[in-house]
Amino acid sequence: MTARSAKKGEGPGRVVELFAGVGGFRVGLERSGWQTAWANQWEPSTKAQNAADCYRRHWDDGTLVNADIATVIDEVPEHDLLVGGFPCQDYSVAKTLNQAHGIEGKKGVLWWSIYSIVEDRRPKWIILENVDRLLKSPAAQRGRDFAIILACLADLGYTVEWRVVNAAEYGFPQRRRRVFIVAHRDLLVTKGRALSWLYDEGVLAKALPVLPADDIDSELLARQPDLALTGHPAQITQEFGWMNHVTPFRTAGVMSGRNVWTRKVDVAFDGKKRTLGDILVPEEEVSDEFFIREGQLPQWQYLKGAKREERVAANGHVYHYAEGGIPFPDRTDVASRTILTGEGGTSPSRFKHVVKTSDGRYRRLTPMELERLNGFDDGWTEGMPDGRRAFMMGNALVVGVVECIGRSLHAESFKALKAASTR
Repeated sequence: MTARSAKKGEGPGRVVELFAGVGGFRVGLERSGWQTAWANQWEPSTKAQNAADCYRRHWDDGTLVNADIATVIDEVPEHDLLVGGFPCQDYSVAKTLNQAHGIEGKKGVLWWSIYSIVEDRRPKWIILENVDRLLKSPAAQRGRDFAIILACLADLGYTVEWRVVNAAEYGFPQRRRRVFIVAHRDLLVTKGRALSWLYDEGVLAKALPVLPADDIDSELLARQPDLALTGHPAQITQEFGWMNHVTPFRTAGVMSGRNVWTRKVDVAFDGKKRTLGDILVPEEEVSDEFFIREGQLPQWQYLKGAKREERVAANGHVYHYAEGGIPFPDRTDVASRTILTGEGGTSPSRFKHVVKTSDGRYRRLTPMELERLNGFDDGWTEGMPDGRRAFMMGNALVVGVVECIGRSLHAESFKALKAASTR
């Protein structure tokens, strides 16, 4: 099966996709009219490059480069839109941006690879996706990592909007929470328009509508930013967030010129909400290997259940361990829990999904059902072991959310082109 490729010349511009995985961003963007010109996917510390192989199976057009992004930055072509789901890691700066040894944490180089590409290519737009933990990391300096990212983008001439999105709240069949960041080059949002952009005018507001969570914004508060990011990113690394018990960044926000407005928002969606039950395949089509053997049920029930137990640490220390229960079996009349990378395999697990069939048996979800929960076509990850297929879906995003954002940015881009042509 091959994904539908955008026709040549279709869409408002060329896309570069970083940390591409099995192509979730590309699927959503092609559905909304964009065309990918170049992509990068690399799995470190493994010989098998399953994600890249899957990507090329769907787009055998020479666009994917399967190499460490840090080694191919100079190959990135000119483009209009840069996208990527990048890992939440260490973004701190020890000295200055132009000193590679100044980047603390070897994993943090992934963000700085994005930064280097943006600095050199200056795309018109950027869409990034991350776990919502990004807004409050690290624990010792709440919000520092996100502050560094915002400051870097501001210094490169970008205005930024962000939103924490739970896909299920917009009708998708999985409760997957991610933060989406949209950056616009050469766009200035004035102080008087910042909250209008957050609630109504912005790309995210039009893609995924919201309402104010409370009615406390006076005109003065609306014009006054909630915080201003000051200092070099290295200074932010040293100073930001030491007194923060909670992050200053809420579930939605706008930053323009290093001034930040951020608010908690409520979802404004009244469409159909899909459920786990909506994506299940007929029981007769499920292989026996996905059904739980009766002798394993007690272990599954134990792992899923609530606990308060006395345990002994390796050093002999006695402590009490407690955790809440997880529904067993999973409810099929609501959206599913988030798919995790450890979803695959037959061994009992606290976090794997389990559904009860009409004949009273219990089973795990199949790779096809996991693909459906993320919005991929059936069989998208065929060609790799089932455990790896599940891992890919645990790492993937909900492509329908990307499609919504892509359509909104598509409309915004044509509006900008029209405005430029009339000047």
